[in-house]
Amino acid sequence: MKRTAKIDRKTKETHIKISLNIDGSGKSKIIYPIPFLGHMFTLFSRHGLFDLQITAKGDIEVDIHHLVEDTGICLGEAFAKAMGKKKKIERYGHAIIPMDESLAEVRTAVDMSGRPHLTFKVKFEKELIYAMIGKETVRMYLSSQMLKEFFEAFVHKAGIALHIDLIRGQNTHHKIEAIFKSFGISLLRACQINPRKKGVPSTKGIL
Repeated sequence: MKRTAKIDRKTKETHIKISLNIDGSGKSKIIYPIPFLGHMFTLFSRHGLFDLQITAKGDIEVDIHHLVEDTGICLGEAFAKAMGKKKKIERYGHAIIPMDESLAEVRTAVDMSGRPHLTFKVKFEKELIYAMIGKETVRMYLSSQMLKEFFEAFVHKAGIALHIDLIRGQNTHHKIEAIFKSFGISLLRACQINPRKKGVPSTKGIL
């Protein structure tokens, strides 16, 4: 059974389309008006071995908040839909990823439990990023709080518990990159099918 999903969500603030194949090879096609975040989603796809397509636009002339949060909502919905009843999955995933001087740990990272929870112990200086508004390139800033909004939206729609601890680092770009890589690898491990398992990995019989 293919574990795939397509999401098309349109509001007065954003329009986001996502195509996801959990059992992919890491191919991605990201059309995103904030190139830095588009790069992060590409890394997430590549290291998680998820085939991922994202096409997004939003009212970033107001703020990037709507687009970032709604992307988390849509990606979380895609994972929840693609995972289905979660039969024979590993359920848990964990990764510690260095990025030069930065070390990010997604600790006991993912539990596909059906119970949303986020612990986000991450701090960094605001990162200068650029966004495309029409044909104009505009300077903006990405904060750790804004990144938290993305993950908060993801876990609530995906129905997972996620812990992200940034252990150390100096370069903000490296910190964020390590987080997205470790997030992808942790999800990869949690989503993997274990043929030795029967049904859902829970004594309750449901996740």
